[in-house]
Amino acid sequence: MLSEHQRLTEQIKVFEKQISELPEGKLVISHGSTDAKWYRSDGHQKTYIPKNQRTLAEKLALKKYLSITVKDMIQEQKSIEFYLKHHRNNTGATEDALLCDKEFQSLLNAHFTPKSTELQQWLSSSYNKNPKHPEHLIHKSSSGHYVRSKSEAMIDTLLYLNKIPFRYECELVLDDNIFYPDFTLRHPKTGDFYYWEHFGLMDDEPYVKSAYSKLQFYTLHGLKPSVNLIITFETKNSPLSPEMVLQIINYYFT
Repeated sequence: MLSEHQRLTEQIKVFEKQISELPEGKLVISHGSTDAKWYRSDGHQKTYIPKNQRTLAEKLALKKYLSITVKDMIQEQKSIEFYLKHHRNNTGATEDALLCDKEFQSLLNAHFTPKSTELQQWLSSSYNKNPKHPEHLIHKSSSGHYVRSKSEAMIDTLLYLNKIPFRYECELVLDDNIFYPDFTLRHPKTGDFYYWEHFGLMDDEPYVKSAYSKLQFYTLHGLKPSVNLIITFETKNSPLSPEMVLQIINYYFT
C-alpha cells in the first residue's frame, strides 16, 4: 500500500505539471436548446469563448479533466492513509462530471485521438483480444480500459493523455503462434507499429523464465528490443514510475 501511495504521489506531480502549463481559468459550458456555449471563469465572472477560439476551450477542458483526475488520486491516497485495508476504485467522479456531457467529451477528444484519419479508424476498429482470465481485468485507466495491473493502468493512461494510438492485449500472430502483447502501438506521425510488454513480477523465478522465453521468441521473429519492441520491468522494490513511462513515450513517439 505504501508503494501505491508513492506511485500516486509521482503521478500527481506529472499531472500537476501539465495543469500548470495550461491556460488560467476554468471551463464552463452552458447548454441551450440548440447549441452549447463555452465560457472561461476566474471564479467570479465568466468570459465568453467564441467558436473560433476552440483551441482555448479544448485546453481548458483538458485542464478540468486532469484536475478532477488529480482529485480522484488524492482521495485514493487519503483512503490508503486512513484505511490501509481498503482500496477504492474511484473513477465515478470523473465520469459523472465529464464523460456524461457530450459537449465536454467533444472538446476532450482533440487531446486524446490522433489527427490521422487512418489511425483514428484503426483506433476505433474492433480487434481480437486476449480471451484468458477476463476476471483479472479489474484496474480501470483514464482511457476507460480495464487492465490487469496498476502499472498497466498507468501506462494506458499516459499513452491516452499523450495521444498515442494503441490497443490493449491485441492478438499478434507470429509463425502460427498467438501472442497478446500488453500494448500494440502506432507512431502518431509515421503509423509504424510498436509493441510494449511490461513484466511486473520480476521477483518470481518462473515468471522471469517465461518472460525471457517470450522475449527470445519475439526477437527471432522481427520484434527487436529498443527498435520496435518496448520492454519495461519492475519488482516490489523497483516499481515502474510515471516519469519512466513518460521518458519512454517521449523517446519513441515525439
